[in-house]
Amino acid sequence: MRVDKIVKNARIFTADKRCPKATAFAVKDGKFVYVGGEDGLAAYEGEVTDYGGKFVMPDIIDSHVHISIGVGVAFTDTGVYAEGENKKEVLDFIEGYIKENPGQERYRFQLERDCLGDENIVKEELDAICADSEILIVELEAHSIWVNSKILEKHKITDDTPDIIPGHSYYVRKDGHVTGNIYEFASWRIIFDHLKVLSDEQIEAAVMHWIGDSLDYGVSCVFDAGFPEHEELHERVYECLRNLDKQGKLPVYVDGCYVLTRPENMRKAIEETKRFRREYNSEHFKVHTLKIFMDGTLKIQTAALVTPYEDTGAVGATTFEKEDIAEILKLLNEEGLDLHVHTVGERASRIILDGVELAKKELGDNFHVKVTCAHLEIQDDADLDRFAKLGVFADFTPWWHAGNIGGTPLLTWQYLLGDKRAHSMYRCKTLWDTGATVTFSSDEVYFGYNWNPFLGMEVGMTRCITENTRAYDFAITAEAFPPEKEKMDIEEMMLGYTINGAKQLGIDESKGSIEVGKDADFLVFEDDLLAAEHEGFSNNSPCEMYICGEKIK
Repeated sequence: MRVDKIVKNARIFTADKRCPKATAFAVKDGKFVYVGGEDGLAAYEGEVTDYGGKFVMPDIIDSHVHISIGVGVAFTDTGVYAEGENKKEVLDFIEGYIKENPGQERYRFQLERDCLGDENIVKEELDAICADSEILIVELEAHSIWVNSKILEKHKITDDTPDIIPGHSYYVRKDGHVTGNIYEFASWRIIFDHLKVLSDEQIEAAVMHWIGDSLDYGVSCVFDAGFPEHEELHERVYECLRNLDKQGKLPVYVDGCYVLTRPENMRKAIEETKRFRREYNSEHFKVHTLKIFMDGTLKIQTAALVTPYEDTGAVGATTFEKEDIAEILKLLNEEGLDLHVHTVGERASRIILDGVELAKKELGDNFHVKVTCAHLEIQDDADLDRFAKLGVFADFTPWWHAGNIGGTPLLTWQYLLGDKRAHSMYRCKTLWDTGATVTFSSDEVYFGYNWNPFLGMEVGMTRCITENTRAYDFAITAEAFPPEKEKMDIEEMMLGYTINGAKQLGIDESKGSIEVGKDADFLVFEDDLLAAEHEGFSNNSPCEMYICGEKIK
């Protein structure tokens, strides 16, 4: 057979369990037509490349990113970090900064909530500093904010404004009055309230930046997890992706979604997901998934737990209960759609598992929805084997597995969750060993180091971030985050970033492994990644990248 490319003398990790290792392959018309040993190459003629022992693996699949949020962040002033070790010092810093920089329409600050201790900032204190300009303080995770009265008035938020989801996305009140502290979805429309003015050219520039970063890191397929409460920009980004694909400028395959944040919009969201599937259906861009944010984050106690938070006794709240999830799944099943869910706390993922169980019990073999639970920072022992039994994908964000806080994260989690749960977070190895399909992702919204899948691989293997890690300095941790038994090995990390991701996205017939009949998507490295040191693994990067047999870099 005459072929387009023949590769020999390579160390190939195929991600194909039937033939996990190879030394040679042949490509014709963008597909692998042969994968195996060099003795099988005699049947093929064409250009031969001797890789001289270079390492080859499939292209990376990032199973949970935020392209549209990334576009928003690219045009957002994230603000000045409000320095201080307590509330008084923080307010003094803000007051001093505003005095030194008078006349701004909006002052933006970032703040680590922990520095407030048991205190909180209220609008009256910010009004006393500056009542004539807007003051916006964004908590570092960007899941809650503090604002002054000027911003509340701008957004028509009053004491009578209902919470989006009580205990989850809500306005903090004291004696029935809003305080200016706002959580989750209720805060997002304020943080990004300036984005409607973005031009098509600005959006395209940010998307092209993201494409470039993805290719630099060897990522050729992603699942985009949406932009909550900003449907207009989210769809404009999708229009940009579709247009770029039609122009031949979108080499990365994007699997998109429609985002549901408000329970009352459930049926509308399913109709919109159907519309997205019709309208965004080009060669490298498709939508077939509804995305739900079931809970929030652990640090601000909006993640939904079975066992209460150690310090407050709160348990968080969920967007839906199991009966609602079962109903959503039945509707999605009728339409041939899938479900992807933000689930940080163990109660959030348990409700999804319970909903899947109810739907499967009713529909039996007619149930076909691909269900993915993303993040999974805390899992209850009783639910660990249910992912495999129910066929639910478990998507982890492995660069969090050093504790997701620089310094000594264990101390923070012990305070919030108690010692036992703090020592049993990010249990991806345990889920892997149950037979669950585990996938990996960056969950990133900032164009930077954290998009790097090799950072995810390193932290997934080491559960720490050191000075040798390609990461931000503030993320460095003092020691490996427990438990030791949850460390993954490199082959498991690679499988989670390749074939398992392809299964989650529903593209495993053509992507995710170096296998005869599949697209010739592969990365080339000078060094053998299977033998590389785990510490510093994040510094690896492909020297060549191919998509459908075409060299991209």
